[in-house]
Amino acid sequence: MLLKKYLAMALGVLSAAAHAAVDAVPAVRPRLYLTTETSAPSSMLDGARVIGIATDKVREAMQRAGVDYRIELLPWKRAYLAAQQRPDACVYSTSRTPEREGLFKWVGPTDVGEWVMMGRADSRLKLRSLDDARGLRIGTYNGDARDAYLRGRGFRVDAANEDLANAGKLLLDRIDLWAASLRSGSTILSRYGYDKKIVPLLVFKRIELYLACNPGVPDAVVTRLNAAFDTIARDGTGRRIERGYEDWGQPIRLP
Repeated sequence: MLLKKYLAMALGVLSAAAHAAVDAVPAVRPRLYLTTETSAPSSMLDGARVIGIATDKVREAMQRAGVDYRIELLPWKRAYLAAQQRPDACVYSTSRTPEREGLFKWVGPTDVGEWVMMGRADSRLKLRSLDDARGLRIGTYNGDARDAYLRGRGFRVDAANEDLANAGKLLLDRIDLWAASLRSGSTILSRYGYDKKIVPLLVFKRIELYLACNPGVPDAVVTRLNAAFDTIARDGTGRRIERGYEDWGQPIRLP
């Protein structure tokens, strides 16, 4: 009986030690592959580092949520496709549209934006509503949400491989309008000296932008990241980040 008692005690000690050893192993931090495009001032390169309003908010959220990550700057279609194909991937900043809703798990918003029709400053076009643009040649960015939105509603679109090309096409009279983000479009115009030649004519949609994650990203990670974005918005960090990029210029206002 005494031997059995000692054996039971020894087994108990070994079991407790095993549990303690397991508990002592630090939990593996989740790791995500993040993709984005060049779209100043939301995301752009500074040397070898990706920076920008949305990028800095995403980095802050990852840190607060305890998530490791790697950011890669890609052409938009490749960035978007990676988030659809890789179970550890997310793409930003992604317009949250009904067509995309079921494709991703959503984190954010990273930003809010306005979709505008840009036109030449010397144009006589007057747009009171989006329907006034029907039949006109509208420049879009291939694979972008604005492109899909207008195509789906029967508009006449002419997609470019990069958004900057639309400014040149507009000035060369190859398109009548350019469907752009007000913020990034304004940045392009001011950076390339087109801000007196091209102007916004109509805001046709207001949207929220998100970090769109592959359905394979665990729900617990998405929940932690959304909680981090909530605190970033509440404690003023988001506004501080935005102020840091004010030298990139303010969106051009409609006349």
